[in-house]
Amino acid sequence: MTEQQAPKKFFMAAPEGSDEFFDAARDGRLLIQRCADCNDYQFYPRQVCVHCGSANVSWAEASGRGTVHTFTVIHQQGMPGWRDEVPYVAAVIDLEEGPRMTSTIVECAPADVSIGMGVEVTFVDEGSCVLPRFKRV
Repeated sequence: MTEQQAPKKFFMAAPEGSDEFFDAARDGRLLIQRCADCNDYQFYPRQVCVHCGSANVSWAEASGRGTVHTFTVIHQQGMPGWRDEVPYVAAVIDLEEGPRMTSTIVECAPADVSIGMGVEVTFVDEGSCVLPRFKRV
């Protein structure tokens, strides 16, 4: 019988055009899109601005600061690689620039997370990629 490798976390394939986002994350920078025509920010990345419909969108560095809009505590996880993480907090973050971003809260006990709590981005190396996570400020 051969020794099995420890299961790895499963992540969806990165959408086309998101290489710059993941490259910046490896460098410890959070990028979101900004429209050059209406100056509004958006996240997740799209081909056109959700505010005005312009195709004139590009990546811009975000402050990395925000507040918890809503969250849930995950107590059970059936996916390999995530089982060792429970319990963990999945949250929707209101970024300072305006858009919302879904992520996890790290370095904070689930019982200490609250709606409106101030957070800042941190980056976690997941092996196959570096992802933005958020911690309490």
